[in-house]
Amino acid sequence: MATVTLKNIKKIYPNTEGTKKKKKIKRGEEEQGEKKVNLQITDEGVVAVQEFNLEIADKEFVVLVGPSGCGKSTTLRMIAGLEEITEGELYIGDRLVNDVPPKDRDIAMVFQNYALYPHMTVYDNSAFALKLRKTPKDVIDKKVNEAAGILDIIQYLERKPKALSGGQRQRVAIGRAIVRDPRVMLMDEPLSNLDAKLRNQMRAEIIKLREKINTTFIYVTHDQTEAMTLGDRIVIMKDGFIQQVGTPQEVFNHPYNLFVAGFIGTPQMNFFHNAKLVKANGKYAVELGGMTVELSEEKQAKLAANNVEPQDIVLGVRPEHIELAKSGIDGKVDVSEMMGSSVHLHVSALGQDVVLVVSTMNMTAAEVVALASGNPVSFTFAGHVCHVFNKETGINLEA
Repeated sequence: MATVTLKNIKKIYPNTEGTKKKKKIKRGEEEQGEKKVNLQITDEGVVAVQEFNLEIADKEFVVLVGPSGCGKSTTLRMIAGLEEITEGELYIGDRLVNDVPPKDRDIAMVFQNYALYPHMTVYDNSAFALKLRKTPKDVIDKKVNEAAGILDIIQYLERKPKALSGGQRQRVAIGRAIVRDPRVMLMDEPLSNLDAKLRNQMRAEIIKLREKINTTFIYVTHDQTEAMTLGDRIVIMKDGFIQQVGTPQEVFNHPYNLFVAGFIGTPQMNFFHNAKLVKANGKYAVELGGMTVELSEEKQAKLAANNVEPQDIVLGVRPEHIELAKSGIDGKVDVSEMMGSSVHLHVSALGQDVVLVVSTMNMTAAEVVALASGNPVSFTFAGHVCHVFNKETGINLEA
């Protein structure tokens, strides 16, 4: 197995458009029918990935996550050798592999579209790479059947891909990868073509698979639920830059900036742009809508260590951390979404939409009815769930 080290990795796609068009994009002007570009454009070309530094431990499961166009798949393809590295160094184990062909990197890749040979059976698809290596037939047979057993596809070995469901095809694609005993397993949005139920099932299958095979996983997705459930660590990307690296709990509880705070968590964190951070008697508190909430001791210590001064802030509070109260910030329910054990409320308050996730487990039927659209509510929140961000930079003041 292997560690993977990326040092100052950069990917630049050379300019292929006319100078006039480049200048228009650079100034942020949008032509009709042209997608707006957030990535940096230089004289050399479009910078898709920049200043990417990451150490991935042996047998670690790392997830690259971010919106479309953030550079995550490009980074994965550079690790695979399918994209040339413009600048920087890539190591698999102790070996510099910038100029090593994909077939010699001892990696395996699972693609979004399965990439199975339609004319071959499941067995032959799984065995194909081993046959190219001239692996003995008995070894091939053993490896293919072991992988099929792990993924519960033994009964499909004689079928062709067209006779399989999407989930079964993805299992075959994963099985084809693991028969090679790769040092690094790369997965590029492997579940995005599946429906919601199959995605949930396959997430569980990948977690089980990870426990059964000893390899390093690098997984790309735009789905933050996949990232949170699968990864030992998450790498959150935006516009080619790493925004934050941490465990799922770290990025959820301590987002580095507004982007991470808004990207991780469903429903999205509420942001209040008219809040203030104040200090009285040596204690930090937040003021919002006439309500003052003293921050927790942990947050007090972090803000004090950073010598944070009282200031206007963007206050972040997750929907599940807002509580209904008899007094607090007043609002009116615009939309009430019953989700079974909870109800999602969209409340008009402080001149904006505020989302609350309210558990219905201990509520009476009358109390649930009182949360219908058009009804008034009041809400509050505790000091330990507040996230305070610099209004100019968007960076968490506790960071």
